[in-house]
Amino acid sequence: MPISDLMKPLRRQTLSTDVYQQLKDLLISGRVMPGEPISLRATAEAFGVSVMPVREAMQRLVAEQALEVGPSRTIRVPSMTVSQFREITRIRINLEGLATETAAQLITEEATRRIAKIDADFTKEMTRNQPDGSRLINLNKELHFAVYQAAEMPMLLQLIEALWLRIGPILNYDLRVGVGRLNNRAAIDSHSLLVDALGRRDGAAAKKAIKTDIESAAAFIVSAGVLVTPDA
Repeated sequence: MPISDLMKPLRRQTLSTDVYQQLKDLLISGRVMPGEPISLRATAEAFGVSVMPVREAMQRLVAEQALEVGPSRTIRVPSMTVSQFREITRIRINLEGLATETAAQLITEEATRRIAKIDADFTKEMTRNQPDGSRLINLNKELHFAVYQAAEMPMLLQLIEALWLRIGPILNYDLRVGVGRLNNRAAIDSHSLLVDALGRRDGAAAKKAIKTDIESAAAFIVSAGVLVTPDA
């Protein structure tokens, strides 16, 4: 699906911020692919704005290393080396583990029910004969961030979002192309353990479940080979 089909026209005056937020969501949700070019003109047309706010938003994302400038000044989603991916994975385990452990101690019944509902929808979609990869990606992101928001640590959440800006397009492969992960139920099982631990307010078990989920996805992505560029 062309990236322009995923964008919605904008009408508010804060155009550069609006473009930035929507592109950021596409990246975090893993709905764009590593190496995928993003045309200034096509993006502006999809949003219904001039090129200027799109350029400003993309320059901001380039500064955050969520996008990169390629040959002939083209803007594209970055690829990632194995060592970069593994480094981010280690950081994610620590930061997301902290957020999850804290969330287990503070989580409300309403938040627990919401997370359980997202998990049920994820499991239902993943066990279909032909799962919808885009929906799985979105549900996975919703589940993770519902947990991290429950930790009530806005600065930590901001750091996690910054990592997902970098890692989101890679995770896209895991759930859209990850036949191995679909068959062995790794994501379903780790999410189930996470929801159960949150319901019991067991911070240590919740932290372990999120670590298992991150490590399982990372191991699959590295083993796929073609999905993450090797180090020179």
